[in-house]
Amino acid sequence: MNIHEHQAKELLRSLGVDVLPGVVAFTPAEAKAAYGTLKSPVVVVKSQIHAGGRGKGKAVAPDKFDATKYDAHTGAYSGPGVTSEKGVLLCKSEADVEKAATGLLGNVLVTKQTGASGKKVQRLYVEAGCPPEQEFYAAVLLDRAAGLPLLMISPAGGMDIEEVAETHPEKILKQHFDPDQGLWPFQARRAAYFLGLEGEAFKSGAKILTALCRAYVKLDCAMLEINPLARSGDRVFCMDAKLSYDDNALYRQKQSADQRDLAEEDPKETEAKKFDLSYIALEGNIGCLVNGAGLAMGTMDAIKLYGGQPANFLDVGGGATKEKVAAGFKIILSDPEVKAILVNIFGGIMRCDVIAEGVIAAVKEVNLKVPLVVRLEGNQVDRGKQLLKESGLPIQTADTLADAAEKVCASLKKK
Repeated sequence: MNIHEHQAKELLRSLGVDVLPGVVAFTPAEAKAAYGTLKSPVVVVKSQIHAGGRGKGKAVAPDKFDATKYDAHTGAYSGPGVTSEKGVLLCKSEADVEKAATGLLGNVLVTKQTGASGKKVQRLYVEAGCPPEQEFYAAVLLDRAAGLPLLMISPAGGMDIEEVAETHPEKILKQHFDPDQGLWPFQARRAAYFLGLEGEAFKSGAKILTALCRAYVKLDCAMLEINPLARSGDRVFCMDAKLSYDDNALYRQKQSADQRDLAEEDPKETEAKKFDLSYIALEGNIGCLVNGAGLAMGTMDAIKLYGGQPANFLDVGGGATKEKVAAGFKIILSDPEVKAILVNIFGGIMRCDVIAEGVIAAVKEVNLKVPLVVRLEGNQVDRGKQLLKESGLPIQTADTLADAAEKVCASLKKK
């Protein structure tokens, strides 16, 4: 689960991480008032969306936005309706802040990470300005191969870390640490030295890196990224903050319920969570309903092998009920790009006849108008196939995954 920059900074501040003062604003008037509240001659007005590249993005009026003018490779937009040339703006007066807020709020911000659809800006973060003398990169994430959290830093901050890793791997330092012990003092000193810090800034850098690792564990983060981490004089502080929770640990993070911004999430994914379904929207046109993450990925691979494009990843889990299956169908069909559906179920914990009943009920309820291919195998498979056959519904059955993938792809070619 992702949260906004201002929310992440509030949490980090409470855990001893040095961040600049700032105020969240939902209207131009609130943004203007924030300038006076901060009492800083220079402030930065930042769009709050769940995507990076805001500084290079463009805000566009929704009614004039032309997705065909978006370059997926560069993230650049060359179409009409631009209301702001950047999603992050430096302002030196109340008038500047109000103008910046007006150009951003309510408009669609298009960046390299948002894709052609962009994201609507519904809140801003007005932050006190502090010109950096140096910019660094810092992130804490999980190294699954090592089974340990990892601090990753680079003196080349403020830019794509992927580019740094590819062109200058020597500029990246990685250090594992024990989540119970945190970053050891010698590791913090080594990291500060690697960033080229000296004197009091060295001490400040070691302190903030230690605090970031502690915050990562305390907040059950999936990732904590600071880009850039900055130095101004003897002070090292966070200029940006990107934090995502580990969904499996949300029950421990009580504040996360209030931080969730449903407007930033795919409505289909939000609906899926209500039924404990694992759903991820993709860009194809063949909907997939499968039980088990591995089988779901294998199903998507098979569809690709036969020339199709999966529209989603949907794992109904090992204990799916008729209600879950019906909900899964509705979610898949809420995507207007879906032109066919493949159901691939292995009956281990669950029974194939129960799945068949759920499929039949869902098809009747949604008045299915796209081709449907169902492959069942395992517990009560014969009974399940019999129910599908006796339903009188236009459902194609398949005996193997290859057969199912071939049939669902062929059904699109017939249209």
